[in-house]
Amino acid sequence: MRVLVTGAAGFIGADVAHRLLDRGDDVVGLDNLNSYYDVALKQARLDRLSARERFSFQRLDLADRDGMAALFADAGFDRVVHLGAQAGVGYSVSHPHAYVESNVVGFMNVLDGCQRAGVEHLVFASSSSVYGGNRRLPFSEHHAVDHPLSMYAATKKANELMAHTYAHLHGLPVTGLRFFTVYGPWGRPDMALFKFVHRILHDEPIAVHNHGRHQRDFTYIDDITEGVLRALDRIAQPDPAWNAEAPDPASSNVPYRIYNIGNSQPVDLLRYIEVIEHCLDRRAEKQLLPPQPGDVLDTAADTTDLARDTGYRPATPIEVGVQRFVDWYRDYYRV
Repeated sequence: MRVLVTGAAGFIGADVAHRLLDRGDDVVGLDNLNSYYDVALKQARLDRLSARERFSFQRLDLADRDGMAALFADAGFDRVVHLGAQAGVGYSVSHPHAYVESNVVGFMNVLDGCQRAGVEHLVFASSSSVYGGNRRLPFSEHHAVDHPLSMYAATKKANELMAHTYAHLHGLPVTGLRFFTVYGPWGRPDMALFKFVHRILHDEPIAVHNHGRHQRDFTYIDDITEGVLRALDRIAQPDPAWNAEAPDPASSNVPYRIYNIGNSQPVDLLRYIEVIEHCLDRRAEKQLLPPQPGDVLDTAADTTDLARDTGYRPATPIEVGVQRFVDWYRDYYRV
């Protein structure tokens, strides 16, 4: 297939692009290489992709309406994996307009391009953050998600609504994937694991929000990528059992599906730090702080639907995943 991967210089996007190339697909990667975090890291991910056959790159902003329209008109994509977005919950508190521009306006351009070009399946990244104020665990796609706690979460919820609208109006098959705290080699510097490892190795204190009294469903990058590919290969179909009088948020009478991709093994943050300390053979100095604005308190993924429909369920334990990240970090930064 010929597949467009947006956010191809990003953490998840680069890994998905590699996996698609591994199986013989042609991949067009799109990214604007913005400076939200270290551009050199993004470029290093991109350099690894650019060295491979069947990969080409377009530097383009998702919010560039004319540029996106031209890309879709010329490229002949069979399927699209939309992973490009302005990421980060905390940053969305202070920079809300960046999220609307990239995650709402940009996604509108992706949807419109897919519809006009006759793309056979659009898979897009949502987030566990959409569960917001919901405290019913584990989080299920069949739960309502009407109380977002950050602009990032609100834009991801908006993406799900926009995708459903295009599935309804144009018959565009769309699948949204709610990722749960992704970590692993080549990860993002704004994420906790990256920050913790960096600061511990530099003998600096780590910021532990909510005094460490919360859990996260940490999900290893390989598990996320496998879930993305499984979902991509299963084109969304209308749910024949969907009932408009008792509507299920996870599906519809149009080609629309939502799946969680998480490890389903929530871990106490303090336990996560213990594993990092063990992998580094160093102790962390913890700076205990209040909760961060916009953060969901605890996360845990119900992946029953993903396992049923794709035959796959993430399972990498943090002891394995964190060690792989530490090994990559030490090698990449020569520390």
